Amino acid sequence: MYVSADRTRYRRTGGAELQSKAEFQRRIANLNYPVPHVLEEGVTDDGHYYVVEESLGDETLHDRAVASLDGGRDLADDVADTAAQVAARLLRAQAAHLVQPTASALRQWLDSAGFTQNVFQENPDLDNTRTHVVLDHALDRLGTVPLVWGHLDYGLPNVLSAGVIDWQHHGLVPLGYDVLPALEIIAFKGGNKGYTAGPGQRRRYLAALDDASLNATGQSASQNLGAYLLVKALFFLALMRPTDPSRTDKHLKWQYRRHLFTKGLEQYERTGTVDTALFPGLEDFAAGHSAGDHP
Repeated sequence: MYVSADRTRYRRTGGAELQSKAEFQRRIANLNYPVPHVLEEGVTDDGHYYVVEESLGDETLHDRAVASLDGGRDLADDVADTAAQVAARLLRAQAAHLVQPTASALRQWLDSAGFTQNVFQENPDLDNTRTHVVLDHALDRLGTVPLVWGHLDYGLPNVLSAGVIDWQHHGLVPLGYDVLPALEIIAFKGGNKGYTAGPGQRRRYLAALDDASLNATGQSASQNLGAYLLVKALFFLALMRPTDPSRTDKHLKWQYRRHLFTKGLEQYERTGTVDTALFPGLEDFAAGHSAGDHP
């Protein structure tokens, strides 16, 4: 990747994946999604595809959040509020171009967003009737939620105050899936470093998205947050693969993500929601794990 001297443009070189991303990004820019505009594209002398796109800035909201920490771990209010503003812009753009949901498209979203094949191959004990019943129930509840063209890896590291970057994992998603979990998924990191979003920040964030959703569709988007967090629990478990127990740190984090998935599954099964505030931090889990309180 190359940056222009005035830092207003980025030039990337790649293959078919980069070309697909650029084509998609050009299409959604024309739909008023808050994304960088593709300014130029072509093929280099040695046969590689290249694309030049505008810069949305140098600092993601994740960067801003880390830079604003002052001995504590509380997310700065201005970062949380900016996140809500950008998310609402994206949600409104998505809601203006709805796709009729189908059972097969929803199933494809679940398998893609949750990496279900990977999760069940690496955690075969979770590939059971109970898990599938709960996931099927979540899909049933989402059956009337319109689909939109989405990011599939949305979070503060991909958000700037001017818009959203890194669309290589794009696809159809239920409306709200991209933006609703953005502050909630911070809890999946375990809270042992970085920042955390407080309950007031999460409430304001969801309220801003509900306001945007109600104005655009007449429906509250946050009613689907539990189902989305269940899928996110699969996604974060897929990022941590089983390892030799002697590799203590990685093995512990895999066990931790398994615990969060099963906890989220239990919550959704019981209440139809997932409350990340009830998730243990990694340090608390590790202490309980050492004491034999967790498998």
